[in-house]
Amino acid sequence: MTETPAPGWTPSLRELERRSYRRRRRIRSQLIATGLVVLVLVALVVAVRSSPGWPNVRELFFSWEHARDAFPAIAAGFWLNVKLFLICEVLILALGLLVALARVARSPWLAPIRVLAVVYTDLLRGVPTLLLVLMLGFGMPALGLQGVPISGTFWAGVALVLSYSAYVAEVFRAGIDSVHPSQVASAQALGLSRPQALRHVVVPQAVRRVVPPLLNDFVSLQKDTALVSAVAVFDAVFAARDYAAYNFNYTPYVVVAAFFVVLTVPLARLTDWLQRRWLARERAGQL
Repeated sequence: MTETPAPGWTPSLRELERRSYRRRRRIRSQLIATGLVVLVLVALVVAVRSSPGWPNVRELFFSWEHARDAFPAIAAGFWLNVKLFLICEVLILALGLLVALARVARSPWLAPIRVLAVVYTDLLRGVPTLLLVLMLGFGMPALGLQGVPISGTFWAGVALVLSYSAYVAEVFRAGIDSVHPSQVASAQALGLSRPQALRHVVVPQAVRRVVPPLLNDFVSLQKDTALVSAVAVFDAVFAARDYAAYNFNYTPYVVVAAFFVVLTVPLARLTDWLQRRWLARERAGQL
């Protein structure tokens, strides 16, 4: 443990030299790393632009005129992707936590619910998300049930919630299992029942521990909202595909990719920052 310096303490000359040396080494390492990254990027750009087929690729995938023409429709469709992501994220968190709690339940009266939770996670993690979107997006409206929505957007969102809640449930369960059993024993010694111990002691700690992996799942969810285009939902990918089919140019796909990158990169950086923060707190003994 680092000792707190006394008031009025000043570092020695040797300590100042050590700090100056470490600072120079850090700056030198950063400059070398930056230089190598720039060098590799420049080499890649030169290699691509000097290839024989670059003019054709540039016209097909990087046409400014087609990007400008397709931008309004893609932007309007991408707003649907964002809304779908925000709505599904809340539902996935709630359903995933409920399934995780069902899986860790120990009461014999809850055995059927525990079995259903196991089947739920195993089945929905095994079915590809695209197939689930297709089956629900086309299958449920085809049943013609009274009072059941026929919107492809609704059922595509349901498919995303079902698929991702199975993954999120396992993340929550791993967080719950990571809490030491002594925490539950101590809570029960204080008079709390097991459900109360889970609610007030275990789950809050588990949620804090699994925030970084949950953010990784939501980065994937943001990208997978593009799967709703498979059931004729007019999102950003559908708008790009529609434009490409009429104009025989694939630049709109690059525009869509740029939209998703702009949204997912900040989430990825936030995830990295939270992981580093959590690791630093764990090493400092605060977790």
